[in-house]
Amino acid sequence: MNLLAISLSIVGVKIAQFILSFSILVVLHELGHYLPAKLFKCRVEKFYLFFNPWFSLWKKQKGETEYGIGWIPFGGYVKISGMIDESMDKAQLNTPAQPWEFRSKPAWQRLIIMVGGVVVNILLAIVIFIGITWVWGKQELPIKNLKYGVYADSLAKSIGIQDGDNVVGIDGKAIVNFGTLESDVVLSEAKQLNVLRNGQEIALQIPDGFAKHIVKQKKFSGMLMPRYPVIVDSVSSSAVVKDGQLLKGDTLIALNNHTFKYYQEFDAIKKSLSDSLVVITLLRGADTIHLKALVNSKGALGFFQVSPFDILGTVTLNYSLIQSIPIGMADCWNTLDKYISGIKQIFTGKVNASDSLGSVISIGNTFPGVWDWERFWTLTGIFSIVLAFMNILPIPALDGGHALFTLYEMITKRKPSDKFMEYAQMAGMVLLLGLMAYALGLDFWRLFK
Repeated sequence: MNLLAISLSIVGVKIAQFILSFSILVVLHELGHYLPAKLFKCRVEKFYLFFNPWFSLWKKQKGETEYGIGWIPFGGYVKISGMIDESMDKAQLNTPAQPWEFRSKPAWQRLIIMVGGVVVNILLAIVIFIGITWVWGKQELPIKNLKYGVYADSLAKSIGIQDGDNVVGIDGKAIVNFGTLESDVVLSEAKQLNVLRNGQEIALQIPDGFAKHIVKQKKFSGMLMPRYPVIVDSVSSSAVVKDGQLLKGDTLIALNNHTFKYYQEFDAIKKSLSDSLVVITLLRGADTIHLKALVNSKGALGFFQVSPFDILGTVTLNYSLIQSIPIGMADCWNTLDKYISGIKQIFTGKVNASDSLGSVISIGNTFPGVWDWERFWTLTGIFSIVLAFMNILPIPALDGGHALFTLYEMITKRKPSDKFMEYAQMAGMVLLLGLMAYALGLDFWRLFK
């Protein structure tokens, strides 16, 4: 019962963070359309967070605009009079254009209205990354701090990495931060890893197409993890311990006489002993102590261990607000560059789309199971950049598609017909809904699989 409550609590926290983050992004994106529309005297009929087919969770009429919250959390919209959008309201186009309608405004004003959401998302991401740098600084796990080396899974071992190795370079270039190691290998399309083994540096060759395997594997766990001892931080009320007790600072070294030094070994042993009472051997100061404890059906002993970052030691670099501005801006553009590189690898076949795409389920699952404001704002900043990039793509039904047609009009002095815009909008909607359905299907497949 306690485990079920904990699981539901984790899911609830993830959902709450996702809804708050998504709401911030959508509302500000739509505000980017709303404000220039009002500035240029367009009538805004609706301003909605989430979509509301058939009914709304909440709505309120204020002046000419209906503000509301829909029940489908896939986005939001502002309905501007005289604009062909996702509402597909064609009746308004059968009447002469009115001065307050979008279609009666000059092309340059319409262009500003359409790209306003993207501009706001980019500015929001910049502000968020600057704020994160200023408030929390930069926390890194230096490669040199991995005093126990790394744990290599089967994927890492397939290219010659061994447990206890330390990866110190990519293609001959030294790396400093362990946290970016795998993404650096993928995005740089690395050909070689430089590994420190028993005091000697060894060059390991990376085969072509290896990035695909890393991306697929990373859905579940990294191919390299830091090794660290199992040290008790606190004990849950659900723990069942006999013949003694677990205390903060205890270092576990054996279960049922199966010895281990590091967490990954411990994790494999305890999972094999699920639903059984085991003998724990631990070190408490200079003493070796034996006690009995229950490994539950989930393969857990009911204690929380000291974080590997606390054991190995991270480095936090602090910055003033002025110093944070260029760093935050650089983080924003680096995030965009990495995202574009990832998209490019999908289209070039270097990474499988089925391993990289995901719906709101995947997005929601990226949030941690406990409320972590630094992680929350980091993910919100990343998603703001992703939302801006996706919306500016020249696809009908997206801001970029509308902007493309407007630029065509400004260059050629010929405006696409309302009928063309209607068909283009319908084609874009079918494409987007198809992609959303595909991504959602992939997530359900992963869950069931």
